[in-house]
Amino acid sequence: MDWRECYKKGFVKEISWDKGKFTSFLEIKESKIEAAEVLPEKFYYSKITLLYDALRILLEIIALKNGYKIYNHECYTAFLKEILNLSREADEFDKIRKIRNSINYYGKKISIEEGKLVIKKIKELIKRFENFIEI
Repeated sequence: MDWRECYKKGFVKEISWDKGKFTSFLEIKESKIEAAEVLPEKFYYSKITLLYDALRILLEIIALKNGYKIYNHECYTAFLKEILNLSREADEFDKIRKIRNSINYYGKKISIEEGKLVIKKIKELIKRFENFIEI
């Protein structure tokens, strides 16, 4: 789905800046990262879910700073590609989104080794996207 289609379907709305939301989202993102870090390695499915949530919240913050509210995870991919011109990162996010969805909604199992790779990739994206926000 491209940005225009996201907009047309109502999955994107233009909004005004809200510092309160920004601060709240930052706190929630950090809490999810912290929770993922304290979990033992064997809970890699939960770590993936928590870190994906933190990543998605970070994208929400970036969208908010750019004047958008995005209501569909697929549209974050379009936002990254078409608004921020981050095609590689958009593709990486979309791969992670699909893995997380297949685990959460379809019961797909992955090995602990695969889980570690997914966790590593999410952390890399979080680090990359944190450069887009001023704290």
